[in-house]
Amino acid sequence: MEIIKQFELSKEYLESLRLGIEEENNDFIRESLDGANVADVAAILDELSMAESIYVLRLLENQFSADILIELDEDTLTRVLKEMEIPEIAGLIECMDSDDGADILNLLSLREREEVIGYFTDRQKSEQILELLRYEEDTAGGIMAKEYIRANKNWNVVQTINEIRRQAENVDKIFSIYVVDNKQQLLGRVSLKKIVLASEHTKIEDIYEDEVISVPTYMDQEEVAEIMRRYDLETVPVVNVKNKLVGRITVDDILDVIREEAEEDIQAMTGISDTVDEYDSVYRLTKARLPWLLIGIVGGLLGAGFIGFFEEGLNKVTALAFFIPLITATGGNVGIQSSSLVVQSLASRSAFDDSFGKRFIKVLLVAIINGLILATFVFGVVVFIYKNDISFGMVVAIALFSVVLLSSFMGTITPILLDKIGINPALASGPFITTANDLLGLAVYFLVAISLLHI
Repeated sequence: MEIIKQFELSKEYLESLRLGIEEENNDFIRESLDGANVADVAAILDELSMAESIYVLRLLENQFSADILIELDEDTLTRVLKEMEIPEIAGLIECMDSDDGADILNLLSLREREEVIGYFTDRQKSEQILELLRYEEDTAGGIMAKEYIRANKNWNVVQTINEIRRQAENVDKIFSIYVVDNKQQLLGRVSLKKIVLASEHTKIEDIYEDEVISVPTYMDQEEVAEIMRRYDLETVPVVNVKNKLVGRITVDDILDVIREEAEEDIQAMTGISDTVDEYDSVYRLTKARLPWLLIGIVGGLLGAGFIGFFEEGLNKVTALAFFIPLITATGGNVGIQSSSLVVQSLASRSAFDDSFGKRFIKVLLVAIINGLILATFVFGVVVFIYKNDISFGMVVAIALFSVVLLSSFMGTITPILLDKIGINPALASGPFITTANDLLGLAVYFLVAISLLHI
């Protein structure tokens, strides 16, 4: 078999790799993956069977395999870990940053976690990971890494450079040096540029910047993400309640948080009650989708009840039935638009957000303008179709205008209220808003018809 000199992510390579695994051509597998990006290799493993993936991971160096594991999605990673031996897992975790190692351990059962920790040979790494396991996963402490570089304010430049060389062995990316006092309390930060340009005997306390943004260990990861986004930070130090430096969070960790939160919000807005993907089991996918579908069914049945309640009016003016889809669809669309904008603003709120009163007035004005334009257009169409039947045109137009106002109100107020009581405001969108607005729209439509047409 011809050895591939340069890695290329393609179907042809995938077939070649499968053939190499089948023939146990280990040299081809190693050489073809040499220099490949870990994200590309993770994508390849997603296409292989579990046995093939494990075979490849065991052939590669521990550091490379550890980096690949970090790139796998959680479900795939969980399945891979189930197929691996405890000593193997321990060896791979010791090649990872402490925060990634803690994430891996959190996927294991309590018994497996204890067994893996028992196989650790790096005492410092073991202590770092054990400390991280104390924190909730969705807090700053849960996503921080213990690998960072710090310097005492009393050191001179030479001492600091020597310490940087010693500490940098365990730190992949160096953004800045954190400055602490003798009690390890965070004082500020100093850039590598200042250290390099300063004279040998210059003390760190003379060149460091005391203005540093830090986050406490208990801060929610979404708040950390917002702080790093707002101030355009590549890394942020994490401190405990005594302001002691205990870790750092880098931008790549925050990108993972943003992606996870976005996926959760999208799934919540579409009526999926749990975090799932297309590779999950039929049972889990069904369980995640079914609750909101049932709510939609209940809403549909209630809507059918509304229509049945006004059956006599429909018998007298059958044309009313023709515009039911128009009313419900418009209400649903307006509600989703309004709620989506509110959810977006809540996700990226700032200290200068408009008050609720200003926001509500703005939404009301937009709804009035949109409602008037839509109602006028529909009025003209209905009058034209039904040969100058002004009263019927007024029924549809007034009902549509009222539905636009009510749907805008519902779409705005619901996510704000959910946010106030600590529930994900994304749940306000999708099936919830659509079902509620369908019922409101039908009620308004028939009440207007009864009032104007005297049915």
